[in-house]
Amino acid sequence: MPRGRKRDRDGIFTRKDRPGAFYGSWTDAAGRRRKRKLDAHTLQQARDVLAGEKAKAEKARVLGYMPPGKETFTEITPRYLQHQKARLTPQAYERTRGVVEGHLKAAFGTVKLADIRRPDVQRYVTERSGEVSPGTVAKELNVLKHLLKLAVEWELIPLNPAQGVKGPKVPPGRVRYLQPGELRALLETCPDWLRPIAGLLVATGMRRSEVLALRWLDVDRVGERVLLPQTKNGDGRVVYLNRLACQVLDSLRSGAPMSCVFPATEDVTPNRVSVAFLRACRKVGIADFRLHDLRHTAGSWLRMSGADLQDVADLLGHRDLRMTRRYSHLSPAHLSAAVKRLDNVFPSLPQLPAKAVGTGAPENG
Repeated sequence: MPRGRKRDRDGIFTRKDRPGAFYGSWTDAAGRRRKRKLDAHTLQQARDVLAGEKAKAEKARVLGYMPPGKETFTEITPRYLQHQKARLTPQAYERTRGVVEGHLKAAFGTVKLADIRRPDVQRYVTERSGEVSPGTVAKELNVLKHLLKLAVEWELIPLNPAQGVKGPKVPPGRVRYLQPGELRALLETCPDWLRPIAGLLVATGMRRSEVLALRWLDVDRVGERVLLPQTKNGDGRVVYLNRLACQVLDSLRSGAPMSCVFPATEDVTPNRVSVAFLRACRKVGIADFRLHDLRHTAGSWLRMSGADLQDVADLLGHRDLRMTRRYSHLSPAHLSAAVKRLDNVFPSLPQLPAKAVGTGAPENG
């Protein structure tokens, strides 16, 4: 090849690990290199498909935008779910799959992505609002928005029709917490096998899934912290241990590094832990309190002890401060002290005229 001439990378190629499959390489309208498997069984079919893709890219360059594809909503969902499966925890993926398979496909399944309009999305939100809670509608709308956003990135549609659609107003998150005396009575009532689980939940604010999946490898007793490799959000997080949490861990028999701190047994399963906890609540007369509310108890007392919202968010693993704002009203003294810091910034006012001090109406004239 002559020096200075770039090699043409467009063309058909195969892979040793997938014999019989044809792959194409071409440059899209934005100048990006695209490589993917072609829907072809022979070399000639592969060439035809590649020629079609290159013609589509050239047309998009001329028009200035990518013409919408012919894919229906149902046809794109496997690609979306495969994309999400590699990025979400198993629990989060199952929730997403349930939304897509159970609700979104029923509403948009046979419709082409290019034919979905904003009124269609708004109509879906309105209809679902009459059937389920606002929080559920908001979650389904977020999944739909994300799917259509990826469809834009995959150049299947030019615009996201769900962008800007507002879901129903979600009420503030539930905040139910225990007083110290109630918590002590409840922990004393819990069965012996449940007491350390409940104690670690309220001492750290961890989720049930995080505590039950905790391994001895993740516990740094010297540094008084726990290293969670993956949480509900898909990210890792550091959980710092206080005296109660250390007391709980020290009361347990250490196991192999890869073994769970609370090994799964007939009793130690997510559902049985929650049920046994509810029974303990009933025994001591604590109503409307669930296992997850131990996490709220930790967040509430952090806030009432003077921790700011960002600290609470970091300790509980909240991505969005809006989730943490449910605890904001629990520290009025903190807000009062905050506003009084302005006294150190603003100078005192000069002597005010007598008229300005009164509470009556100003004089006329």
